[in-house]
Amino acid sequence: MKLLDIGVLDDFVDGQARQVRVDGRVLVVVRIDYDVYVLDDRCSHEEFSLAEGEVNVATREIECARHGAMFRLSDGEPMSFPATRPVAHYEVSTRDGRLEVTVP
Repeated sequence: MKLLDIGVLDDFVDGQARQVRVDGRVLVVVRIDYDVYVLDDRCSHEEFSLAEGEVNVATREIECARHGAMFRLSDGEPMSFPATRPVAHYEVSTRDGRLEVTVP
């Protein structure tokens, strides 16, 4: 496992998706209050950036802007069609005020 630094919590706007490129990976980061979620930034239905989609703060889901598939932020599971496969998700921790993502 590897830890990747993705920035400071305050760098992320509450309720908005943001694309982060780190260590050859493209991730989407979503902050909701003090919770931070990180998924691969690719819809599993069709290779499209999830960072371009809307975040539903109440359900903690992100929508693919291309075809409307919804994914649960906590585990990347698809919540609506046309997506049927999950998107990889990653654990996030804080160290010395910085966010770190654990990747394989």
